[in-house]
Amino acid sequence: MSVVQEKPIALYFWPTPNGWKISVMLEELGIPYEVTFIDIGKGDQFDPEFLKISPNNRMPAIIDPEGPGGEPITVFESGAILQYLGRKFGRFYPRDERARVETEEWLMWQMGGFGPMLGQNHHFRLYAPEKIEYAMNRYFNETHRLYGVLNRRLEGRDYVAAGEYTIADMAIIGWAQRWERQGIDLDEFPNVKAWKARLDARPGVQKGLALGRKEDEKFAMASDKDA
Repeated sequence: MSVVQEKPIALYFWPTPNGWKISVMLEELGIPYEVTFIDIGKGDQFDPEFLKISPNNRMPAIIDPEGPGGEPITVFESGAILQYLGRKFGRFYPRDERARVETEEWLMWQMGGFGPMLGQNHHFRLYAPEKIEYAMNRYFNETHRLYGVLNRRLEGRDYVAAGEYTIADMAIIGWAQRWERQGIDLDEFPNVKAWKARLDARPGVQKGLALGRKEDEKFAMASDKDA
């Protein structure tokens, strides 16, 4: 039985790979949502009202006015949001236990590695006030290794888990958008390149990644100026 969302989900968002996970998921689900931009450049993430929703002062976060039992629920941490939405709407998060475990493995792989390591690489390559060769090499090498892991996983597969498009793909695709800034040559990883093209062709991914594009460009320009 499909779930109908009548009231829009409140999305607290900034256009980053973690934010895009949720905008992509909401677009793929085709459910109503309203966006509040959390400008991380201005420190909106430290606002006391936002901290009530996301105590770790990180976006994204959501408020679902039609949560369990019909009561509102707040959810923070992008992986937890993906799982919550997948369970609620019964899509992109397999119910079969083996398929679900596989999906969760690759979701946690992204949360624990293909995200934090790429983020550190991005920071030390572009934004750190001092160019620290050790840090740049360490995080680039780990980024390169993780792309290799993903490339091997995608050998003979269209999607990373469960033989279908899942929240694991959604979690990874935003980070893969910034391969150039990470110093990665995507031609080295042909399976990743083909997978990325496959996902980029999806209307839901296109719309989700387009959310906040103007804000992202302004933020990048300001950051580059300050770097």
